[in-house]
Amino acid sequence: MVFGSFEFGLPGDPRQARRPGLRLWLLGVPTTLAWAVVGWSGALGLLDGFRLMSLNRVDAWGADAGPAVSLVLLFSISITVASSLGFAMLWGGGMSLRGMGVGFRASSLAASFGVALGSGVAIPSWTPPEAVGQRLPVGRGAAEPWTDVDWVVYYEPYLLPGVAGVTALVMVMVLGRAFVTKAEADDRAQALAQTGRQVIGHVVGVEFTNVWVMGNPRFTVQVRFPTDAGERTVLTTMISPPLQAPSRGSTVKVTYDPRDPDTVQVDPDPADRAAGGNFGAFLPPLF
Repeated sequence: MVFGSFEFGLPGDPRQARRPGLRLWLLGVPTTLAWAVVGWSGALGLLDGFRLMSLNRVDAWGADAGPAVSLVLLFSISITVASSLGFAMLWGGGMSLRGMGVGFRASSLAASFGVALGSGVAIPSWTPPEAVGQRLPVGRGAAEPWTDVDWVVYYEPYLLPGVAGVTALVMVMVLGRAFVTKAEADDRAQALAQTGRQVIGHVVGVEFTNVWVMGNPRFTVQVRFPTDAGERTVLTTMISPPLQAPSRGSTVKVTYDPRDPDTVQVDPDPADRAAGGNFGAFLPPLF
């Protein structure tokens, strides 16, 4: 089979890519704690007041709303910190499409687990409504029974951590599968780097995929290269800097598995002066 060549986003040697497990763990702990503060302060500083206003039609933001305002400020600060750490986790998975996918899943897991943890801790502190099952009368009006939506809002202190917890469990399974997939791909790339043979191949066909990875264009290339059993031609993908973009007739570095010559990794050839000759064909629109 042919797996994606040079699938690591920035120019460089993909053999130097390292598994992001430790880096994601180090970022995941403070990110989860920051999202826990978001869940706790958001539940008690924002959702608690809106819940009271929805159920009882009273002004929950009166003169004694000082603690709630402080919680809103804490919520604003914590969600900024949590979002910044989550963005760092996105890049912590590695500079590649696959690595960024792992980082995104890990960041989503930290967010959902943190919100579940923080909102779960906040459950005993939610303000109980003044009347359960009916809205307080306004003026001389009669009390109105709660609707189904009101009952959903009433159980919000339990629904919020419940939904976030279920999301976290789903993300655990998705992230576990992503780690296994990435580990297998890294193992194949490392094995190819250790046992593969590197030769110079020629591009006989190239097509821009209209995909940009970290500012670099991605191509589908048809490459012809020599092997012990004679010349072979394979169809694969590669990502290169714009000034080293492949063109028909340009040379590339090909690393192939002698036992399976169709398993290749294609990198730009820095010594090829013909590369980048088709620069204008894949420039992104300016507006």
